[in-house]
Amino acid sequence: MQATIANYAGSAMNTIPLTFNQRQVTLTVMGGSGPTKKSDSPVSCLILNRNGSQFLSHCLEAAQDSYFADIVCVSYGKPSLLLESLVRQFPFVRFIATEESLTVGDMINIGMAQVEGDYVLVVNDSMCNQSTLLSQNLAEKLCELSQFCVCPRLVASPMQNQLVRFAPDVSKGYFSVYPSFNIVDGCPTLYAADWAGLYSRKLYEQLGGADYTITSEYWQKLDLFMRAWLWGEKVTLSSAFSFSYAQPPQPEDATADISYLRFYLKNLAPSFEVDHAVIPKTSFFSFKRRSSMGFNEALKNFKEARHWVEENKYRFKTDAALLIENWGK
Repeated sequence: MQATIANYAGSAMNTIPLTFNQRQVTLTVMGGSGPTKKSDSPVSCLILNRNGSQFLSHCLEAAQDSYFADIVCVSYGKPSLLLESLVRQFPFVRFIATEESLTVGDMINIGMAQVEGDYVLVVNDSMCNQSTLLSQNLAEKLCELSQFCVCPRLVASPMQNQLVRFAPDVSKGYFSVYPSFNIVDGCPTLYAADWAGLYSRKLYEQLGGADYTITSEYWQKLDLFMRAWLWGEKVTLSSAFSFSYAQPPQPEDATADISYLRFYLKNLAPSFEVDHAVIPKTSFFSFKRRSSMGFNEALKNFKEARHWVEENKYRFKTDAALLIENWGK
């Protein structure tokens, strides 16, 4: 068992990250000593252990029979005897654990810094209710798309599909997300349901990864994927790509809290002008009314967001209003 410090997590600073994996955290790294069966594959597998060890063994078995160059499993909590047993059972898997509390985005950031493939299949341990996760033929087809993320169909139970298609919308002047069960191969979706999908590791890192200062899983996910769309990347669904849950997922908490305000400033407040984005100074008072913050706190957050947009202004290819207007066209 080896304790290492990844270039990832640590302080609870509120500054919006400008680069990938800015946080630092103490990690315990175990295993990863043996080769996988598919060392020539361009795809890595990142398993998010979110349910203890209840489904992990079966998920690892499904992963080992799939088309992956390497397999990384990220969890938080003190390593257990069962986890150490899995290290011996699956020597080619790199197990990474930290006792610090992590969001799902944090877990993916950690995993993305550890995997080796150009593409990374992200699943959580309860999505492995099948014998294999990814065949060589399907992996090659999905990689050929060269997208930020290709999302699968998710089956919650034999009689129930999980919502996986989402579109951005505006309702009564406020941003909203419109879900749909209608899936057509290659259709766009705003984000990956339950974070599941085949990601381009390079594009994930170039986008800056998940913002660890956003602590709500829902708004952290929307922030990452909305940023991808605003910066010119694509997220689509593949009808040939699916996972079945061993345990149905919990409903998402979409409460508009402090995390929503950071999402708003980074994704909804910027306006696109010719070839770059800017948050107009005049939009401060509109933000102040929405935020319920004191004047000084609202001004601090607003200035910080304006600085972040200024640093990234030429990476924007559109703004939220244009994205919604042109969605699906």
